[in-house]
Amino acid sequence: MIPVLEIGGTHVTAALVDLRDGRVTGRTREPLDADGDAEGILATVRRCADGLPVPPGARWGVAVPGPFDYARGIALFEGVGKFDALYGMDIRAALLHGMRQRPGDIVFLNDAHAFLTGEWSAGTVRGHRRAVGITLGTGVGSAFLSDGRICDTGPGVPPEGRLDLTEIAGRPLEDTVSRRAILARYGDPAADVSDIAGRARAGDERARRVLNDAFTGLGLALGPRMADFGATALVVGGSMALSWDLVAPALSTGLATGGWIPDDLGADVDPLPPGARAIRPAASTGDAALVGAAHAAG
Repeated sequence: MIPVLEIGGTHVTAALVDLRDGRVTGRTREPLDADGDAEGILATVRRCADGLPVPPGARWGVAVPGPFDYARGIALFEGVGKFDALYGMDIRAALLHGMRQRPGDIVFLNDAHAFLTGEWSAGTVRGHRRAVGITLGTGVGSAFLSDGRICDTGPGVPPEGRLDLTEIAGRPLEDTVSRRAILARYGDPAADVSDIAGRARAGDERARRVLNDAFTGLGLALGPRMADFGATALVVGGSMALSWDLVAPALSTGLATGGWIPDDLGADVDPLPPGARAIRPAASTGDAALVGAAHAAG
């Protein structure tokens, strides 16, 4: 069993993963204040990790969003709306020396890369030669995968594989689709994205328009890249994917306008016919990033 951590903008999860079948056990989860001070953030991560029955000397896999120096374990968050207090800190050393059962090694990887690797190995897009994964939460995470390997370069792949480094109409993509962009456009400081989604379902036309514009814009930016990359599947995770009934229609429209037309096969068609194109929400268990982190450490 491989111990792993998934560090997100609102929570941290620790678990043990059996790579033989992707089974996740021993899960612990803690709420995380990404706007808090450095010691508070690290204390939460260590407390969550310490809840696992892991012997000293184990090799851990840790999925964490960027910007981050994954080889050295250095946080580079700056101006991205989360974890600013960690900028420049050696997270590897903080965990190696701060966890109750000292790890033998820690392998860091991008959370979107971990998500897509997990979905490819044991989830929604297993078996696809070329697939793309998007995570929609505080920001937009992305990963492009070919034959089981994450691609940082190549046709259709954005710089460093990061869709958040691209633009829509001359502005950063996350000015159109991100938690902060959606909240700013809706204009109710008391509402979060889940509230806006609920209001859209209840008939609030402004809420529906804000979400529709955001996810259509994402599809417009992603469609040409999907086509150039030769992808046959797109899997979408993150907290916003829980509102799949609102995300999927707008995203599909944007993708089609951008040149990658999903086949209307229904979510229950598995496996997909050869050559079919489909978009899918992440597997309902939400364990993909944990499984992907285990693959990195295994």
